[in-house]
Amino acid sequence: MSAEEASTNGTTLGERTAIGISFGNSNSSIAYTTIEDKAEVIANEDGDRQIPSILSYVDGEEYNGQQAKQQLIRNNKNTVAYFRDYIGQDFKSIDPTHCHASAHPQAHEATVAFTIQDKESGPQSTVTVSEIATRQFKRLAKSSSDFLGKTVDSAVVTIPTNFTEAQKAALIASAAEAGLEVLQLIHEPIAALLAYDARPESKVSDKMVVVADLGGTRSDVAVIASRGGMYTILATAHDYEYTGVHLDKVLQDHFAKEFIKWNTTDPRESQRSLAKLKLEAEATKKALSIGTNANFSVESLAEGIDFASTINRLRYETIARKVFEGFNRLIESVVKKAGLDVLDIDEVILSGGTSHTPKIASNMTAIFPPTTTILAPSTTATAINPSELQARGAALQASLIQEFEKEDIEQSTHPAVTTVKHLTNAIGVLSISGDESHGVFTPIIATETAIPARRTIHINAPKEGGDILVKIVEGGSHIKVSQVEKPSKEANGEDEEDSDDDSDEEPEERREKVWKVGKVLAEAAVKGVKKGGKVEVMINVAGDLGVTITAREVGAKNGVRGALSSP
Repeated sequence: MSAEEASTNGTTLGERTAIGISFGNSNSSIAYTTIEDKAEVIANEDGDRQIPSILSYVDGEEYNGQQAKQQLIRNNKNTVAYFRDYIGQDFKSIDPTHCHASAHPQAHEATVAFTIQDKESGPQSTVTVSEIATRQFKRLAKSSSDFLGKTVDSAVVTIPTNFTEAQKAALIASAAEAGLEVLQLIHEPIAALLAYDARPESKVSDKMVVVADLGGTRSDVAVIASRGGMYTILATAHDYEYTGVHLDKVLQDHFAKEFIKWNTTDPRESQRSLAKLKLEAEATKKALSIGTNANFSVESLAEGIDFASTINRLRYETIARKVFEGFNRLIESVVKKAGLDVLDIDEVILSGGTSHTPKIASNMTAIFPPTTTILAPSTTATAINPSELQARGAALQASLIQEFEKEDIEQSTHPAVTTVKHLTNAIGVLSISGDESHGVFTPIIATETAIPARRTIHINAPKEGGDILVKIVEGGSHIKVSQVEKPSKEANGEDEEDSDDDSDEEPEERREKVWKVGKVLAEAAVKGVKKGGKVEVMINVAGDLGVTITAREVGAKNGVRGALSSP
């Protein structure tokens, strides 16, 4: 599993109370594991399971979560929002776009800081982003401790795949200042995948997975090869142009234009009116993810004028078409970046709050073949809440390692351990029976499988039995494109004279995944297989790429065994 180095603040072994924290740029969430080893998300004091990553100060009193988010209307200058990505960076490296409606980030001693009135009286304070992160960690830890009834002192924290070493170190330091020992930093797509694979009904299998984390202010997509429970990230992409706030803006502009028709005033020109417009647009978007219609209502939107309107899902999907197409291109580009085709993908996991949008999931069913499982609330009844995936995965990881010594955690997550050799080609069998000149290739060990690895497969013998020649070969998949002629108009019962279009229709393009047999590694002959019998082939690839092969009839005592030295 992909992981980062751990940190500790000296907690004694066996005394830890660990949780999983998804520290998002827009929202944070916390989770723990029950006695039955099931991950559950914890609600804070206000009942929020998705806690906005926002802190606000009024007369020296600190507010967080939804209470702080409401302060963006009346107290925006003392409200710090969307700060996670600034941790460990200097001012020149950040994009402050999403903070325009809140306290503005500024340069301060080679880091980022905010000037806010966080005390009841006296001058304003300059608070660094690391201190803001510490305060957020304290609130999350307190909510967890209050829920569990005991002090939470450690956590596994999720991070984006593009976090730098400086950002990781700064995040760990902020958590330590809040009294939290960071057991491990785990990549967000890995945490989302772990949440699904850890379910009791899940089976460990070799698969290619796309994890699309579509958040409020950023979207992150990763292609992951899962091989025997080992995860390898093959490609990633990070985007700030197609996110949840862009869907919000589509609704903002739509209702702003409707307001202008009747009142001539543009509510987007007033900062306070714009804040109201943004909050209600986000609420409307969430309502359209659940139902087909939604109300939009704001009291005193602009110049004291109340505004109310409605919108249906079809209209919403139409006006937001460009944003949805952007999501599609982003996901397709990552698959291509990994050197794969959509036909190679076995699962698509939609993570993050924006993934609740049904249109995004329906687009995935159009992009990927029917054999690909789309895990989203609108396509799969058993799908996990996309907003909770990362926290659940982090909590599961925390439960696995919370009893380990610091040295054991560091050793197991060291890059030399987590970055192991992988196969670049699949290894499989080409089984030939009787007088057949051509065999059927069956992959046994897929590409990107970490080594050492061992796999076993059973091959059906002909009904009449006999001798079977098994060839152990390397194989690679490619996409075969063929042209399929469309049915003629006569076949469809149409009269060519009734058609105004005399041009010939272009044939349709059919794409299918096929295997191409490469180098033959070894051959094994299993003689006298019984009628209806099976042949078992086991391939064991050592860490030095040496291969041991065993072939025998299932139930028989004797077999064929051979070894290939490492290249």
